[in-house]
Amino acid sequence: MNRFKKLSSIVLTTVLAMSVLSGCGQTGNTANTSDRKVKLKLGIWPEATMTSEITLHEGYKAKLEDKDKDVEVVPSYYKYTTETFVPMAEAGNLPTIFETWYTEPQKLIKGGYVADITDILKKRGWDEAINPSIKKLLSDGNGRIYGIPRDGYALGVMANVKLFKDAGLVDADGRPIVPKTWDELAKTAQTIKQKTGSAGLCLLAKDAAGGWHFSNIAWGFGATLTTQEADGKYKAHVDSKEAIEAMNYVKDLKWKYDVLTADPTNEDWGTGFSNLGTGAAAMYIAANDAVEQPTENNGLPVEDLAIFAIPAGPNGAQYSLSGGTPYMFSKDATEAEINAALDYLELMGKAPVATEDSIAGMEADAKRKVETGIPVIKRFPAWVNKEVLDAEAKVLKDNKNVDDKLYASYFEAIDKQGNLRVEEPGSAQDLYSELTKVIQAVITDKNADVTALMKQANVNYQKILDEKVNK
Repeated sequence: MNRFKKLSSIVLTTVLAMSVLSGCGQTGNTANTSDRKVKLKLGIWPEATMTSEITLHEGYKAKLEDKDKDVEVVPSYYKYTTETFVPMAEAGNLPTIFETWYTEPQKLIKGGYVADITDILKKRGWDEAINPSIKKLLSDGNGRIYGIPRDGYALGVMANVKLFKDAGLVDADGRPIVPKTWDELAKTAQTIKQKTGSAGLCLLAKDAAGGWHFSNIAWGFGATLTTQEADGKYKAHVDSKEAIEAMNYVKDLKWKYDVLTADPTNEDWGTGFSNLGTGAAAMYIAANDAVEQPTENNGLPVEDLAIFAIPAGPNGAQYSLSGGTPYMFSKDATEAEINAALDYLELMGKAPVATEDSIAGMEADAKRKVETGIPVIKRFPAWVNKEVLDAEAKVLKDNKNVDDKLYASYFEAIDKQGNLRVEEPGSAQDLYSELTKVIQAVITDKNADVTALMKQANVNYQKILDEKVNK
């Protein structure tokens, strides 16, 4: 496949002329061909703190550039945020490939910010390999595809095993006693706080991640926070009695049980893992795709991490919020650049093929995890090809470094039919922001009126839906 960009007729003539001279045995300065390379601006390059991953990616970079001399891989770490994305896209500054969240693709597709990769995927045979439910999230109304999955996740409760042991909350085999309900979790957290001095639970209340976690708690209490009506418009239900009950539970975590970290309004996704890893908190709502955060990044020994199932609510409802990370591509990326990015994913072992290169990528990642003390556990099936799933299973078996029973309740729960729920429809990130405002109020004011706050949040969110979505 030709990976060269179109050249102007003048430049093309110059290049051809130089080729003729070279063919006639002429010597002297030759043209610098670096500007003719396919520059893969790699937005999925690891952040600076993830040193072992950077080493791994340096190997992928060298391997791709060796296999395809036309490609130059340009590290360009980018962390998706709703605040920075649109300005970068409109300015043409997006990397070739980047990661986002499954709540975002439809907005990015409708906004015209991402590339249609359908035909490229079809040429590779990758279009039919995507998990159908994920492919729907990454496609427009005509079935055109704009992204591919990196992985999926389901929320559970990460736990610091050592703190459970210090609090005497372990079974005869020394494994943590899993709290099965939200009420049990509060009491478990209270015991840990009283016996160890560490927070029983790290609750997020700094940014929209707080509302994200809360939505999963609310489902256990029977809430549905947004519905799509018969006319296609979205209606907010933030003020339902079930949602209010769930928020009262959050308030109790602070004022009745006193199990939270010193100031949850300073806790975000990253500090949650820091608290867990350093032993400042015993539990944290998190997912299977982030086990390197408390371990490699924050020092928790691999044997001291467990993941529990999300607890059940008062009436037995138990759901795990399921989502994941897709790879998407800048609208300005050329076909050659997108193909280079897909070649890179294959080297990483993140492609729906079981080639020698892809399996080597899976192996390299698993061995890196073993060497750096990151749990090697199952990942969500983003692809449906049996060869890929079999290859992943073998790599997992060959590199296992954890006690599977520390993860048993989590995987049993998410494997149950009906236990997974996708994020709320409408405008999930705005919903989360509104819910976080309420969380901030109820954990900083013992006398906060939860019902009034949730009613106001409902009004605010419905206004957002009507202005942004229900047009």
